[in-house]
This record gives sequence, C-alpha cells and structure tokens, in this order.
Amino acid sequence: MNMLKHDLAYLPEDASRDAIIEIINAEAFGPGRHVRAAARIREQGPHDRSLSFVCDDRGETIASVRMTPVQAGGVRGHLLGPLAVRSSHKNRGIGRELVRIAIEAARRKGSEAVILVGDPPYYGPLGFEKVAFKALEFPGPVDPARVLVAPFTPDVHERLKGVIAWRE
Repeated sequence: MNMLKHDLAYLPEDASRDAIIEIINAEAFGPGRHVRAAARIREQGPHDRSLSFVCDDRGETIASVRMTPVQAGGVRGHLLGPLAVRSSHKNRGIGRELVRIAIEAARRKGSEAVILVGDPPYYGPLGFEKVAFKALEFPGPVDPARVLVAPFTPDVHERLKGVIAWRE
C-alpha cells in the first residue's frame, strides 16, 4: 500500500463526528482551549452544522472546522473556529481548504462576514483582514491584533463595533 496516497473527502459535519472532533481539537489546542474568548462565545449556543465541515482520509476524520452564528456589533455573521487538523496531516493545505469551503457556505447562506481570532499571515491569503483595534468586545481577553474578518459587503468594517456574541 502506498502510504503517501491520500483519498481526501470534504464533508458537512454531523453529530456522529462530535467525539472525534473533540479529540482532534484537544490534540491541537490542549486543555486551555475552553477559557479562550472565542471558546466563550461558542459556549453561548450551538454552532451551525450546515456551515461546519470535516475532512476524511479514507473514511477517517482527520480535520474539522466549525462556524458559530454571531452578532458582532452591527454585523450578522459567523465566528470561524475551531479549525484543527491532525498532526499526521498538517501542511497539506487541508485547513486552508476547510476554511475556503466554510467561508463560501456562509456567504451563500447570507452571512455578512466571517470573523475569527487567528494568525494574520495564515488567514490573510484566505481573504481575512484585521478588524479595527479593539472594535469588537469579546467575553474575555483577546489579542486585538489577531481579530480578523472576511467581509462580504463593503460596509462591514464600519459596522463591526461593539459586543460580539452568539445569535440564533
């Protein structure tokens, strides 16, 4: 068997994958992940499974991205994350492809923007821009230089001011 050949499939998330997704996120982010500001928003309500995706390699789930509906100041958007790829599959573009798929799904569903807390050099080429310094108020400490947005309408930046919280 050729171990270098991978048969990757990108699929919508469903409840049967919750346990493996929890394991993948634990491996990627460790035990401190639940106290982060973005995690506190995600605890406020469920993520949107229709905009959350996994990557399978020959039937085994090896990566996941979730999207949570949020109200961010005057913007009805989605919070991207967590995004995690098993260490065995890193640096193959899987995370970038999951982000691309999730952003496109959110845009089609009428989201005004996708927001995340992450690394600008990684997310910049995927369409993300820095949010104005301290424009959004998170439920906990966050590095303002890592708050990013992929805006879908021209006026998103001027409306991204205030509290960010889960929405129905």
